[in-house]
Amino acid sequence: MVPRPFRVKRKTRESHDTFTLDLQPENLEEEIGFTPGQFNMLYTFGVGEVPISISGPMKESDCFAHTIRDVGMVTHALNNLAIGEKVGLRGPFGNAWPLEEAKGKDVVILAGGIGLAPLRPALYSLLSHREQYGDISLLYGSRKQEDLLFHREFESWRGKYGIQVKVTVDAGDRSWKGNVGVVTTLIHRVSFDPSNCIAMICGPEIMMRFSAMELVQAGLEEDKIY
Repeated sequence: MVPRPFRVKRKTRESHDTFTLDLQPENLEEEIGFTPGQFNMLYTFGVGEVPISISGPMKESDCFAHTIRDVGMVTHALNNLAIGEKVGLRGPFGNAWPLEEAKGKDVVILAGGIGLAPLRPALYSLLSHREQYGDISLLYGSRKQEDLLFHREFESWRGKYGIQVKVTVDAGDRSWKGNVGVVTTLIHRVSFDPSNCIAMICGPEIMMRFSAMELVQAGLEEDKIY
């Protein structure tokens, strides 16, 4: 339970208040690994500790990736870390997304805001074993266009892997050519077999609740929604 020392290997700005840290163990011989859906406890020395989902895939096998929103003292301290600076890490902890159960089924991934970060490793795991799954859909909503995470990867997911990617924002300006509205409005714009489907949801509580209700109305059983 004692935090292990890691150092910031890479820092990527995702939006005005969200960033990704690639963390490498100080002991380069340490083997690391995780299952999609798990999180780590990140400790900034002299400030405190916060749970952060692992947002891989890892750019290198020796790094953990964490996508973090700057919303409090600890996350602000993490945001201020420079390349090479040290952070404590405990984990991974938590349960995995039901990737094994999803084999042979259609998969619908619904994400709101920063909720795409913990689902991203699951999506990449699905894509790395694409032949084992049916239709895969990613439905992603954010407040504004500039808040969308990993938007540079959307076209790759569509084109290279042939998955259905639908993105919406609550309010768009004149430059936004996509969907406007809450993410639940996208559910009926993709094809999936509700009798043979798994759904994974992550985002604000109200978004998850209404997404689950909409999926049930579309024919999905409640125990197939995670």
